[in-house]
Amino acid sequence: MKFFISDTHFNHHNIIEFCNRPFQSAEEMNEVLITNWNSKIGENDEVYHLGDFGYGELREVFDRLNGHIIYIPSQEWSHEKAVLKYQDRFVKISPLMTISLKKEYDVYLTLCHYQMAKWPKSHYNHWHLFGHSHGRATAIGKSLDVGVDTNNYFPYSLREVAKIMEERPDNPNYIRQRGFYRQKTEEEE
Repeated sequence: MKFFISDTHFNHHNIIEFCNRPFQSAEEMNEVLITNWNSKIGENDEVYHLGDFGYGELREVFDRLNGHIIYIPSQEWSHEKAVLKYQDRFVKISPLMTISLKKEYDVYLTLCHYQMAKWPKSHYNHWHLFGHSHGRATAIGKSLDVGVDTNNYFPYSLREVAKIMEERPDNPNYIRQRGFYRQKTEEEE
């Protein structure tokens, strides 16, 4: 199973105030995030973490998390410095990634820490997941902020993402809406 999450900010006390998170300390926040993560994610699941993982000493956090983590870092060095010391904990690291969900949902999914107005294959109504905004950005078409602040501090499963995308409007640059494609008439077939 695939899961998506962003902006955990493990060990980052100031994020509690910045984002009005309901925790008294970074330690309490870490415990809730780890518990929520492991309640949904199994040992062999894929986890796409879209940046701003955490600060300081993170080995204990990594040792307690289930799943195989693919990391999509932000480009802010101050936010990634501590995390990149643990590159051995990630299956892959890339600041931008497009994965195929053709078997499951017949779409491609573009992953980036930052929200994009247009992303690879957005003109075919494919999906985009992002973080960074802590729930303060308006989604564009088939896009979704997967930061923990948007999902009660839980990761999103692929099934949850798909259900949300069903309700989202088409992407603004979706070419079928622009008349680029037309149905063939019976005579043309």
